[in-house]
Amino acid sequence: MNGSAAGADCRTGVRILHEQEIRDLIGPEEALDAVREAFARMGRGETMVPPVMIIYVPESEGEVHIKAAHLYHAENYAVKFASIFEKNPSRGLPAVSGMVLVFSAATGFLNGMLLDNGFLTDLRTGAAGGVAADLLAKKDVEQVAIVGAGIQGRYQLRALLGVRSPQRAMICDLDAAAAEKYAAEMTQLHGIPVTVAASVQEAVESSDVVVCTTPSHKAFVMADWVRPGTHITAMGSDNPMKNELDPALVARADKLVVDSRDMCAINGELHHAVAAGLMTAGDAYAELGEVAAGLKAGRTSDAEITVADLTGLGVQDTAVANVVMRKAQELGVGRTLESL
Repeated sequence: MNGSAAGADCRTGVRILHEQEIRDLIGPEEALDAVREAFARMGRGETMVPPVMIIYVPESEGEVHIKAAHLYHAENYAVKFASIFEKNPSRGLPAVSGMVLVFSAATGFLNGMLLDNGFLTDLRTGAAGGVAADLLAKKDVEQVAIVGAGIQGRYQLRALLGVRSPQRAMICDLDAAAAEKYAAEMTQLHGIPVTVAASVQEAVESSDVVVCTTPSHKAFVMADWVRPGTHITAMGSDNPMKNELDPALVARADKLVVDSRDMCAINGELHHAVAAGLMTAGDAYAELGEVAAGLKAGRTSDAEITVADLTGLGVQDTAVANVVMRKAQELGVGRTLESL
């Protein structure tokens, strides 16, 4: 049966939503708006964001990320569980899974279970890339390069097209077949030519925006490839072992914008630049929320090299979860598990 209020607590029932229902309730546009506002509120000090918890399961090549946040005065706060188990495909299972638990900010009772299988993580990560590009990339973008032809590479291109109008795109991936498939799909879906780059270097040297979406443990975007005016978003580095950008590039950037100074100093590209002795965590120009809130300027010159280091934060998950819960209530979507 359908519940009667998005803000209901467990005394009246818990709303349960499955992946397809969630996909029907929120898309890239709604996510972009929600994540932009969440970062701005974080920049103004209107959020509570505890540190990320990571559980490693080495025997299964798995890791579980637990992220949470409260946006002050929002109806709900949320706790997100997202896992990647690399051996799952050999078992006929998807590598990525997850869910979001949504709690009433008024009573603390459980309001919702969003069984999204990682969809909301993909969506909000793409949205963060869109926000970063909107604040830090040049207004006129001729070419964008996406490194990584997986799911997130698709979300990043979609989000970027929501804030810029590039004439063309290039895709790079170690899997040539995956890159060719991506190029064909994205060209048809978005109506701009997407071609496969011969190398990451070729794509970086000829692009105005570069978006890295890989789980690489070794830097593959070198500092001397990047021309003035380029914006780079790196989001693959969400634990201390992962690394996409040459630390010299991170240190060289005219503006390094991080989603969180604390988290990027532990898990992000900033971490590797600090470890290499090229900068300190305090050298990061700003947090993304500070720029989104207008407290610090974004790009101020077409010649600047800008880098966004995004590790992924609970404010993003809470923002999209609140949108889903509100729309589910309005439309009567999902079923309610009655309290005992």
